[in-house]
Amino acid sequence: MGAVTVTEETIEDFRRDGATVLRGAVSEEHLTLLAAGVERNRQSPSPNAHWYTDPSSAVGFWSDYVTWRSVPEYEQIVREGSLAAAAAALMASRTARFFHEHVLIKEAGATERTPWHHDQPYYCVDGDQNVSMWIALDPVPESSALRFIAGSHRWNRWFIPRRFIDHSPYGTADDRYEQLPDRFVGSDGELDGETVISLPVEPGDVVCFHFRTLHGAPGNPNATARRAVSLRWVGDDAVWAERPWPVSPTFESEGLEVGDSLDDERFPVIHP
Repeated sequence: MGAVTVTEETIEDFRRDGATVLRGAVSEEHLTLLAAGVERNRQSPSPNAHWYTDPSSAVGFWSDYVTWRSVPEYEQIVREGSLAAAAAALMASRTARFFHEHVLIKEAGATERTPWHHDQPYYCVDGDQNVSMWIALDPVPESSALRFIAGSHRWNRWFIPRRFIDHSPYGTADDRYEQLPDRFVGSDGELDGETVISLPVEPGDVVCFHFRTLHGAPGNPNATARRAVSLRWVGDDAVWAERPWPVSPTFESEGLEVGDSLDDERFPVIHP
């Protein structure tokens, strides 16, 4: 994988909208490598693997995460370094620390919709320097593309996570966390008063978004699966956090206290 070009325009899109795309950032060779990793992962899933539909069904929505140490294809992509440097540029961070990977597969014809949500309330990490890099292994046309609420990462609002399987909230509102507004619940398209960015992509494109950017996706009505490997990065200001609900991924503190830097071998600094 050669160096990934991150232009000032791309950085500005990310800072303004909370989402952007790095076109053609992953080579054919490395897409093949990732595809092999996904197949290895599917054949030997981790305890974190989860079906959001009946696993006996031929059509479904499957995910797994934090397998990168046991899936050498994932680890090679993480440690190779060019995406880490791109992540640092987008985050305006001196460093790029790897948080975890997340594999998401919607089979061809899957009707399961990804509900509107943002990711950081699921996680055990606070800080504004962060980015998810969602690597497309298959063409993702408009009909199944990720959708983002432009600028929602700058609202200074934290929404209670929702379960993907039934879209129910994890908990009740308090001084920090609020329920997702009703107008987002069940919506799959236009939202009055909001700019919705839809990002169709080709294999090798990388959708980059902030942990607090609201996003969702429709089902996959297409003839091919929608496979994606999402690499999640944090920057200089990342610290350990606790939530009122079980975090996902289910990292234990292992001695880290709230507010501590993520200086832990589970979260290695890849760049520089």
